[in-house]
Amino acid sequence: MHSTPGGSAGERVDERANHLKKFQKELSSGTVSLVLLAVLERSRQPLYGYQIAKRLEELGEGVLAGKQSALYPVLRNLEAAGLLASEVEPSVSGPPRRYYRVTPSGREVLREWVAAWNATRHSVDKVLQGEV
Repeated sequence: MHSTPGGSAGERVDERANHLKKFQKELSSGTVSLVLLAVLERSRQPLYGYQIAKRLEELGEGVLAGKQSALYPVLRNLEAAGLLASEVEPSVSGPPRRYYRVTPSGREVLREWVAAWNATRHSVDKVLQGEV
């Protein structure tokens, strides 16, 4: 049996799927911190990890879809950078919960990141729409 140049159709589909998965991972890793800050900034009260994950899930597929565990290292990094603060509170049903809120510094950084995101999105959209 001979294989076609470039591999079989099934191999090409698998390769495209792998390229897409890699692209989505790279895109997601660059936006997770922005989205987490935005969700927490727009919340009226501090949220714990599961609540944040549920809010993201409600927004649809994309950032952290199905990867709730990936949320916690990002939250810890944002807190270490002074952009979030947290408090641990006991829970009536299970282990204590760590509640996160955005700090004043986090609000400033979020404004800067939103401006950078909008500028980047605008530039990419222009290229994709053939305006460049």
